[in-house]
Order: sequence, then C-alpha cells, then structure tokens
Amino acid sequence: LEKVMNASGITHIHLSLDPALISDKQDYLNTIEKHNWKPTATMIGFEQEDYSSLESIKRTGGIVPEHEWEKNKQKLLQAIELTAFLGIKYLSFHFGFIENTDLQLRQRIRSLADAAENKNVVLLMETGQESAQTLKEFLEEISHPALAVNFDPANMILYGKGDPILALETLKLWVKHVHIKDALQSSIPDQWGEEVPWESGDFDNEEFLRTLTRINYKGALAIEREAGSQRSEDIQFASQALRQAAA
Repeated sequence: LEKVMNASGITHIHLSLDPALISDKQDYLNTIEKHNWKPTATMIGFEQEDYSSLESIKRTGGIVPEHEWEKNKQKLLQAIELTAFLGIKYLSFHFGFIENTDLQLRQRIRSLADAAENKNVVLLMETGQESAQTLKEFLEEISHPALAVNFDPANMILYGKGDPILALETLKLWVKHVHIKDALQSSIPDQWGEEVPWESGDFDNEEFLRTLTRINYKGALAIEREAGSQRSEDIQFASQALRQAAA
C-alpha cells in the first residue's frame, strides 16, 4: 500500500476497518497515522459474502442473510463506533440485494442508521446490487439522515444494473462518496462483467466527471482497483487522468 500511495501521490484513502476489527487495531491505525494518510470514509465487508457469481452474492451479500445477521450487526456497531472514534463521517458497505426486500430488512437498516446517527456517522450504501431507481425509491421510503450513497460506476456495469451516468443523475441527492472504477459489461445475461483500468470500460469517463460537476458533487474521488495484474500502475494512471481532468 505504501508503495502505491507514494508512486501515485495520493494522500487520502478509503479506509478498510476489517483489519482493525479482527487483529491489533492500534498497530493498523498507527500505520495510517504514521504516513499521514487522510481517510475520506471507512468501509467493511462480511465474512459470508461469496462473489464467485452473481447468484452466490445475491444469496450471501451484505446484511440480508438471516443466519448471519446477529454477527454482522455486532460488526457494524463496532465499525460505527470506530468510525466515530476516528472522526470520520462516512462508513460504506454493500447492504446486499434490496430488491423485493421485506419489512424486517428495512427495520434492520433503520436501527443501524439510528445507531450511526447517534455517533454522527452516515452509512453509505454501495451501488450496483440494484438499479438506481430501486435504490432511490428505497432511500425515499426509509428517509433517514444517516443513510446516503457511495457511488461506484463500475458496479452498475459489473452487476448489469444500468448506465452509470444516468444512475448518478438519479441518485444525486444522496451521493456523498464516489469510486473511480471502470468495467466492461458481460455479453452473457446474469454473469459478471469485467473490471478494467480507468478509461478502458463501457461508459464515458469524461462525461461521468462532467456529471459530477453538474450535480455539484464536492466529495472525494476514491480510486478503486480490485482486479488485474498491474493494479499499482492502473491506480497511478487513474490518478494522473483525474489530475488532468481537473486542470
């Protein structure tokens, strides 16, 4: 990580709390502090999540699986506490597929949002696992000040959930944090797309950045590269592309 940060000139980070919650919290966080990296948000994942296929992640994603709820709730409450302790405003994670969800899931989300609000933390729903319109309607229904969106344009393509730029327009009122990530759509229905380097995918990156300006987005742009054999180089390229776009 240090090598990537130094090579790219990036000084801010979307901070995973997973290492801090399962090992020596202080050693992990001291490393972040030592390098003076500034977290723009925290994030967590869940042990039961299986990303091997779209079908498997639909079954196992986020806080939807009933048999994992108590364990995941405790992890989330710890993550909210730690996010607040660190003075960070946002905590992001995949909530799971919320399409056709029942009242119980809505109650879970409201209770977590209440806990976050009590700590001055906002929970960010990661995009991709449902269409932008479905997520918009869900957020309107819940109507909670501690719920917002971490917008990942590539996830919209990877999950086959629509055009990222139109989705950004749809969700603009809730977008508080943004991933810079690109992807190619699968030619086979209900199968994963492919994550690719920034400017190599299936949406207009320049128009995406212009849309962020048009909706008056003022938050962080967090470069995310989860695949590929040259992730460090891909992150550096994306960083340079963003700087050129902002010039």
